[in-house]
Amino acid sequence: MEKNLTHIALFAALIAVLGLVPKVDLAAGVPITAQSMGIMLCGTMLGAKRGALAVILFLVVGLIVPVFPGFMTTWQKIQTPSIGYIVGFPIAAFVAGLITQNTKLALFPAAFAGAILGGIIVMYAFGIPGMAIMLNKPLPDMALAAVAFLPGDLIKATLAALITKSIAQMRPEALLSRG
Repeated sequence: MEKNLTHIALFAALIAVLGLVPKVDLAAGVPITAQSMGIMLCGTMLGAKRGALAVILFLVVGLIVPVFPGFMTTWQKIQTPSIGYIVGFPIAAFVAGLITQNTKLALFPAAFAGAILGGIIVMYAFGIPGMAIMLNKPLPDMALAAVAFLPGDLIKATLAALITKSIAQMRPEALLSRG
């Protein structure tokens, strides 16, 4: 139990730290940040439940502490075109973890599949409608705008899978998604 709580808190902090990496602003009003890789890692490293809990903890702490790029709180962030992505964060981590922990694939392809399905597909399923609503734009236009995120997100998914595999090799007890 204590190990789980420690990991959940550490990964919530990791997401916040990844928010310190300078963001790249896009015309759609949703920045490219490293935090989405933290969401992927929560799932691939901690598994579905603990990964989602780490993200929820991050969002709750963010209600009072500015944990998003630009020193924004969760309250501030959900009032921007990023709202859908923020709402999708815990679900994305859950799906990434579910796939990583339940597939028979070797760890790298399992974590990569989890990061792609959870950290990209689920994230876009929430993020694109959020952008459309907040910007009062047609859904197809926002789907096209989201294509700009895809190359970076594919790199982040690859890195998340590589980091997951590397940590599992160095410290197998730290990988809770397969435990």
